[in-house]
Amino acid sequence: MSTNYSPGLAGIIAAQTALSSVDGQKGELLLAGYPVEGLAGKVSVEEMMALLWRNHLPNATELGDLTQQLSAQRTLAPITMQVLQAAAAGGENPMDALRMAAGTLSVGNDAVEHQAVQITAQVPVIVASYWRLLQDQLPVAPRSDLGHAANFLYMLNGTPADDAQVRGLETYLNTVVDHGLNASTFAARVIISTGSDLVSAVVGAIGALKGPLHGGAPGPALDMVFEIAVSTLRGHAFVRHGQTDRTNRAQSADRA
Repeated sequence: MSTNYSPGLAGIIAAQTALSSVDGQKGELLLAGYPVEGLAGKVSVEEMMALLWRNHLPNATELGDLTQQLSAQRTLAPITMQVLQAAAAGGENPMDALRMAAGTLSVGNDAVEHQAVQITAQVPVIVASYWRLLQDQLPVAPRSDLGHAANFLYMLNGTPADDAQVRGLETYLNTVVDHGLNASTFAARVIISTGSDLVSAVVGAIGALKGPLHGGAPGPALDMVFEIAVSTLRGHAFVRHGQTDRTNRAQSADRA
């Protein structure tokens, strides 16, 4: 029996997955075997869900069925909305509100994909509803004729989004849909491994995601995006800096 201590499970194979592969040194992200740049802006969120859940991109019939299943599951239970209203009245942090509201979700079907569809359909409704409540605005009811991303933007703003906005959100969601065995994914896997339910696993994952060392990471990245947007030249500078940094890390690793 080994007594070696491996902080953070460094060097330990804790799980195997075909969902994604991240290579930070190469700047490479594969999703179900596809390079992220070949998928992110070219498929819908629903198509990406089908790829990860069923291991293949859906045909037209499969895509239509999944889209319909998602739209049919968007209505929140009264208890969920009551939790959101109470959280908004207390000015709770959005991640705390999401964690509390997600814990009220109740899936009435033992089929894992059915549970996944229901949770996936309702979490954006929770987020959009809570945002509006924080702005002293009434939540907007979901629309069954809109896709996953388009409906979220509609519920958030109260007006339909244009195609470019929908595609932009879909591209973002597809890019961050799975990043291997990160902290929140690992937390969810541990909970599921005990035989617990999918809602509990999602709530645990949200708890891990709330931590500034995990879910807080997109903040600086978003600051970078806004800075790049000011000037194309700044974008080139960021890319050159990133390439130089990766080269330096690779050389250091070779020397080690």
